[in-house]
Amino acid sequence: MIDFTTFEGLDLRVGTVVKADNFLEANKPAYQLVIDFGPLGTLNSSAQITKRYLKDELVGKQIIAVVNIGSKKIANFESQCLVLGAKEADDVILLAPETKLANGQQIL
Repeated sequence: MIDFTTFEGLDLRVGTVVKADNFLEANKPAYQLVIDFGPLGTLNSSAQITKRYLKDELVGKQIIAVVNIGSKKIANFESQCLVLGAKEADDVILLAPETKLANGQQIL
């Protein structure tokens, strides 16, 4: 268990994927995503979501991500946010808003 103040410290935001590329250097199949968070700018993320999503269908898709956890170097790529998803067996289903929202909208 974590206390509520720890949870409150997470900054969850809505963003739109503007670019998706194969991440050939990753140990497990993944994409390199560039995500527009509006006033926060664009951030990179590495996401192991290749089973369910094609690159072309990700571009323009809104997602929810944690944007204040710092950067993590994965192979030659700097992942700057964590895209959220639910794991089902060996698949990941992205968390996304039900209705289109402004990029950068905070999740409460």
